[in-house]
Amino acid sequence: MLDNMSLSRHISGQFNAELESIRTHVLAMGGLVEQQLTDALKAMHRQDVDLARRVIKDDHKVNAMEVAIDEACTRIIAKRQPTASDLRLVIAIIKTITDLERIGDVAESIAKVALENFTNKQYNLLVSLEALGQHAARMLHEVLDAFARMDVKAAIRVYQEDDRIDREYEAIIRQLMTYMMEDPRSIPNVLQVMWSARSIERVGDRCQNICEYIIYFVKGKDIRHTSPQEMEIFMDNNR
Repeated sequence: MLDNMSLSRHISGQFNAELESIRTHVLAMGGLVEQQLTDALKAMHRQDVDLARRVIKDDHKVNAMEVAIDEACTRIIAKRQPTASDLRLVIAIIKTITDLERIGDVAESIAKVALENFTNKQYNLLVSLEALGQHAARMLHEVLDAFARMDVKAAIRVYQEDDRIDREYEAIIRQLMTYMMEDPRSIPNVLQVMWSARSIERVGDRCQNICEYIIYFVKGKDIRHTSPQEMEIFMDNNR
């Protein structure tokens, strides 16, 4: 007969392997989304039609990965009935892949802008998004690194970066509004650039969400909707 303790260890080890496999797949999905975003931004700035079409074509891979990971998490909940930190990890993963999938949608949308026709003067408006795009892509890279290590301090640093992205976005919008007033004929294309800027800014918000999930898993604390004062106290205590 199997010893009850060894059976327990066997089940626990198998469970750990399942959780680790899912985490690995999340990071693989994150890597693909990061590549999609980087390629989309590059396609937009260079007006590279072939690269843009490749980003659009590959979006289904991101969607498929989200579905597969979500199904794996559902199986774990049904079969293992996880509790405490294991349940928090599964919940954090389910929420993280939702935000990653939406960043993938942003990449697809940005790639579609690269297929539009811009005059040389209007093309300079796309170039103005380059710094914002690089900042958002760097934020995504850093939050994925924090997720891989479940590093609360790193997550807090990334979380605070979103304020800088917001300020850059607001400056770009002011610039684009001025451009439209000076040249009303440019309004259709400028609106597309505005929409792209908003999409890039949303990447920062998605990364901030993932930071919250990391903190929720490690600390068991839900920091969503906390007041600025409470958030400041939490960050000071965890730097």
